[in-house]
Amino acid sequence: MSGGLDSATCLAIAQDEGLVPIALSFDYGQRHDVELDAARRLAERAEVEHVVCRIDLRAFGGSALTDDDLVVPKADDTDDRPVEAGGDEIPITYVPARNTIFLSFALALAEVRGATQIFIGVNAVDYSGYPDCRPEFIEAFQAMARLATKVGVEGTAVEIRAPLIDLSKAEIVALGTRLGVDYASTVSCYDPDEQGRACRRCDACRLRARGFTDAGIADPTAYAPA
Repeated sequence: MSGGLDSATCLAIAQDEGLVPIALSFDYGQRHDVELDAARRLAERAEVEHVVCRIDLRAFGGSALTDDDLVVPKADDTDDRPVEAGGDEIPITYVPARNTIFLSFALALAEVRGATQIFIGVNAVDYSGYPDCRPEFIEAFQAMARLATKVGVEGTAVEIRAPLIDLSKAEIVALGTRLGVDYASTVSCYDPDEQGRACRRCDACRLRARGFTDAGIADPTAYAPA
Protein backbone atom coordinates (compact mmCIF):
# COMPACT_ATOMS: atom_id res chain seq x y z
CA MET A 1 0.00 0.00 0.00
CA SER A 2 1.78 3.08 -1.28
CA GLY A 3 -0.74 5.57 0.04
CA GLY A 4 -1.91 6.34 -3.47
CA LEU A 5 -5.26 6.06 -5.17
CA ASP A 6 -4.82 2.56 -6.61
CA SER A 7 -3.49 0.82 -3.52
CA ALA A 8 -6.17 2.45 -1.36
CA THR A 9 -8.76 1.00 -3.72
CA CYS A 10 -7.15 -2.44 -3.48
CA LEU A 11 -7.38 -2.29 0.31
CA ALA A 12 -11.08 -1.46 0.06
CA ILE A 13 -11.66 -4.33 -2.36
CA ALA A 14 -9.94 -6.81 -0.05
CA GLN A 15 -11.97 -5.69 2.94
CA ASP A 16 -15.19 -5.72 0.90
CA GLU A 17 -14.46 -9.39 0.15
CA GLY A 18 -14.30 -10.09 3.87
CA LEU A 19 -10.53 -10.56 3.98
CA VAL A 20 -8.30 -9.36 6.82
CA PRO A 21 -5.47 -7.46 5.12
CA ILE A 22 -2.00 -6.60 6.30
CA ALA A 23 -1.01 -3.31 4.67
CA LEU A 24 2.60 -3.38 3.47
CA SER A 25 4.37 -0.13 2.57
CA PHE A 26 7.94 0.65 1.55
CA ASP A 27 10.21 3.47 2.57
CA TYR A 28 12.61 3.03 -0.33
CA GLY A 29 14.15 6.48 -0.57
CA GLN A 30 11.40 7.91 -2.75
CA ARG A 31 11.32 11.68 -3.10
CA HIS A 32 7.55 11.63 -2.54
CA ASP A 33 7.80 10.05 0.90
CA VAL A 34 4.69 11.94 2.04
CA GLU A 35 2.87 8.95 0.58
CA LEU A 36 3.96 6.98 3.65
CA ASP A 37 1.98 9.34 5.88
CA ALA A 38 -1.00 8.76 3.61
CA ALA A 39 -0.53 4.98 3.87
CA ARG A 40 -0.44 5.24 7.65
CA ARG A 41 -3.66 7.27 7.71
CA LEU A 42 -5.41 4.84 5.39
CA ALA A 43 -4.32 1.83 7.47
CA GLU A 44 -5.50 3.49 10.68
CA ARG A 45 -8.86 4.35 9.16
CA ALA A 46 -9.28 0.80 7.83
CA GLU A 47 -8.14 -0.61 11.19
CA VAL A 48 -5.59 -2.95 9.62
CA GLU A 49 -2.06 -3.84 10.60
CA HIS A 50 0.51 -1.69 8.80
CA VAL A 51 4.03 -2.96 8.11
CA VAL A 52 6.65 -0.57 6.72
CA CYS A 53 9.80 -2.03 5.17
CA ARG A 54 12.83 0.21 4.72
CA ILE A 55 15.01 -0.51 1.70
CA ASP A 56 17.43 1.91 0.05
CA LEU A 57 16.80 2.05 -3.69
CA ARG A 58 18.65 5.37 -3.77
CA ALA A 59 21.79 3.23 -3.63
CA PHE A 60 21.06 2.30 -7.25
CA GLY A 61 19.37 5.48 -8.52
CA GLY A 62 18.28 5.33 -12.14
CA SER A 63 14.92 6.99 -11.51
CA ALA A 64 13.71 10.53 -10.97
CA LEU A 65 11.90 9.21 -7.89
CA THR A 66 15.11 8.03 -6.19
CA ASP A 67 17.84 10.24 -7.67
CA ASP A 68 17.90 13.96 -6.87
CA ASP A 69 20.06 14.61 -9.93
CA LEU A 70 17.17 13.58 -12.18
CA VAL A 71 14.13 15.81 -12.71
CA VAL A 72 10.53 14.62 -12.51
CA PRO A 73 9.01 15.47 -15.92
CA LYS A 74 6.16 17.97 -15.80
CA ALA A 75 3.51 18.72 -18.42
CA ASP A 76 4.85 22.14 -19.37
CA ASP A 77 8.45 20.91 -19.37
CA THR A 78 7.86 19.39 -22.83
CA ASP A 79 4.82 19.93 -25.04
CA ASP A 80 1.86 19.40 -22.68
CA ARG A 81 0.58 16.36 -24.57
CA PRO A 82 -1.96 14.26 -22.67
CA VAL A 83 -0.68 11.19 -20.90
CA GLU A 84 -1.22 8.10 -23.01
CA ALA A 85 -1.15 4.54 -21.71
CA GLY A 86 1.55 2.23 -22.96
CA GLY A 87 3.84 4.70 -24.72
CA ASP A 88 6.93 3.46 -26.53
CA GLU A 89 9.39 5.02 -24.11
CA ILE A 90 9.71 3.99 -20.49
CA PRO A 91 9.70 7.25 -18.48
CA ILE A 92 12.41 8.41 -16.11
CA THR A 93 9.99 7.97 -13.19
CA TYR A 94 10.20 4.19 -13.61
CA VAL A 95 12.06 2.75 -10.60
CA PRO A 96 14.16 -0.23 -11.76
CA ALA A 97 12.71 -3.55 -10.57
CA ARG A 98 10.52 -1.82 -7.97
CA ASN A 99 7.43 -4.02 -8.22
CA THR A 100 9.59 -7.15 -8.42
CA ILE A 101 11.29 -6.13 -5.18
CA PHE A 102 8.03 -5.13 -3.49
CA LEU A 103 6.24 -8.33 -4.44
CA SER A 104 9.20 -10.40 -3.24
CA PHE A 105 8.95 -8.79 0.20
CA ALA A 106 5.17 -9.25 0.16
CA LEU A 107 5.63 -12.91 -0.75
CA ALA A 108 7.94 -13.44 2.22
CA LEU A 109 5.49 -11.72 4.55
CA ALA A 110 2.62 -13.79 3.18
CA GLU A 111 4.51 -17.05 3.72
CA VAL A 112 5.41 -16.19 7.29
CA ARG A 113 1.91 -15.00 8.20
CA GLY A 114 0.01 -17.66 6.31
CA ALA A 115 -1.63 -15.17 3.95
CA THR A 116 -3.09 -16.71 0.82
CA GLN A 117 -3.33 -13.64 -1.41
CA ILE A 118 -1.26 -10.57 -2.29
CA PHE A 119 -3.07 -7.56 -3.72
CA ILE A 120 -1.13 -5.08 -5.85
CA GLY A 121 -2.60 -1.98 -7.46
CA VAL A 122 -0.87 -2.16 -10.83
CA ASN A 123 -2.82 -0.93 -13.84
CA ALA A 124 -2.18 -1.60 -17.53
CA VAL A 125 -4.78 0.77 -19.00
CA ASP A 126 -4.12 4.26 -17.61
CA TYR A 127 -0.50 4.02 -16.58
CA SER A 128 2.83 5.68 -17.38
CA GLY A 129 4.43 2.91 -19.43
CA TYR A 130 6.06 0.91 -16.64
CA PRO A 131 6.95 -2.67 -17.67
CA ASP A 132 6.16 -4.02 -14.19
CA CYS A 133 2.52 -2.92 -14.41
CA ARG A 134 1.61 -5.33 -17.21
CA PRO A 135 -0.39 -8.58 -17.00
CA GLU A 136 2.64 -10.46 -18.35
CA PHE A 137 4.68 -9.37 -15.35
CA ILE A 138 2.03 -10.47 -12.85
CA GLU A 139 1.69 -13.85 -14.58
CA ALA A 140 5.46 -14.33 -14.54
CA PHE A 141 5.74 -13.43 -10.86
CA GLN A 142 2.90 -15.82 -10.06
CA ALA A 143 4.82 -18.61 -11.77
CA MET A 144 7.94 -17.69 -9.83
CA ALA A 145 6.00 -17.65 -6.55
CA ARG A 146 4.94 -21.26 -7.15
CA LEU A 147 8.54 -22.31 -7.72
CA ALA A 148 10.37 -20.26 -5.11
CA THR A 149 8.37 -20.76 -1.92
CA LYS A 150 7.72 -23.59 0.49
CA VAL A 151 3.96 -23.12 0.21
CA GLY A 152 4.22 -23.11 -3.57
CA VAL A 153 6.18 -26.36 -3.66
CA GLU A 154 3.62 -27.89 -1.30
CA GLY A 155 0.86 -26.97 -3.73
CA THR A 156 -0.74 -23.93 -2.07
CA ALA A 157 1.05 -21.02 -3.72
CA VAL A 158 0.15 -17.50 -2.66
CA GLU A 159 -2.14 -15.91 -5.25
CA ILE A 160 -0.99 -12.61 -6.76
CA ARG A 161 -4.04 -10.46 -7.42
CA ALA A 162 -4.13 -7.29 -9.50
CA PRO A 163 -7.84 -6.39 -9.44
CA LEU A 164 -7.32 -3.00 -11.14
CA ILE A 165 -5.13 -4.14 -13.98
CA ASP A 166 -7.81 -3.94 -16.70
CA LEU A 167 -9.65 -0.88 -15.36
CA SER A 168 -9.35 2.72 -16.52
CA LYS A 169 -8.47 5.33 -13.92
CA ALA A 170 -12.08 6.56 -14.09
CA GLU A 171 -13.37 3.05 -13.40
CA ILE A 172 -11.00 2.73 -10.45
CA VAL A 173 -12.18 6.05 -8.99
CA ALA A 174 -15.83 5.05 -9.43
CA LEU A 175 -15.25 1.65 -7.83
CA GLY A 176 -13.35 3.08 -4.87
CA THR A 177 -15.96 5.75 -4.34
CA ARG A 178 -18.66 3.07 -4.14
CA LEU A 179 -16.54 1.25 -1.57
CA GLY A 180 -16.08 4.37 0.52
CA VAL A 181 -12.41 5.11 -0.16
CA ASP A 182 -11.31 8.45 1.26
CA TYR A 183 -9.36 9.68 -1.77
CA ALA A 184 -8.68 13.00 -0.06
CA SER A 185 -6.31 11.07 2.21
CA THR A 186 -4.35 9.53 -0.66
CA VAL A 187 -1.21 10.91 -2.31
CA SER A 188 -0.30 10.18 -5.93
CA CYS A 189 2.03 13.05 -6.89
CA TYR A 190 5.64 12.26 -7.80
CA ASP A 191 6.90 15.69 -6.73
CA PRO A 192 4.73 17.21 -3.95
CA ASP A 193 5.68 20.42 -2.18
CA GLU A 194 6.87 20.65 1.43
CA GLN A 195 3.27 20.63 2.64
CA GLY A 196 2.57 17.44 0.70
CA ARG A 197 0.40 19.21 -1.88
CA ALA A 198 0.29 17.76 -5.39
CA CYS A 199 2.10 19.53 -8.24
CA ARG A 200 -0.70 19.06 -10.84
CA ARG A 201 1.77 18.58 -13.68
CA CYS A 202 3.56 15.23 -13.28
CA ASP A 203 2.21 12.09 -14.99
CA ALA A 204 0.76 10.76 -11.74
CA CYS A 205 -1.16 13.99 -11.08
CA ARG A 206 -2.51 14.22 -14.63
CA LEU A 207 -3.62 10.58 -14.71
CA ARG A 208 -5.31 10.98 -11.35
CA ALA A 209 -7.06 14.23 -12.28
CA ARG A 210 -8.27 12.80 -15.57
CA GLY A 211 -9.67 9.80 -13.72
CA PHE A 212 -11.85 11.97 -11.49
CA THR A 213 -12.96 14.09 -14.46
CA ASP A 214 -13.88 11.09 -16.59
CA ALA A 215 -15.70 9.48 -13.67
CA GLY A 216 -17.70 12.67 -13.07
CA ILE A 217 -16.56 12.76 -9.45
CA ALA A 218 -15.16 15.83 -7.70
CA ASP A 219 -11.39 15.68 -7.30
CA PRO A 220 -10.53 15.97 -3.57
CA THR A 221 -6.77 16.26 -4.16
CA ALA A 222 -4.91 19.01 -2.30
CA TYR A 223 -2.98 20.83 -5.03
CA ALA A 224 -0.19 23.35 -4.62
CA PRO A 225 -1.04 26.86 -5.90
CA ALA A 226 -0.60 27.10 -9.67
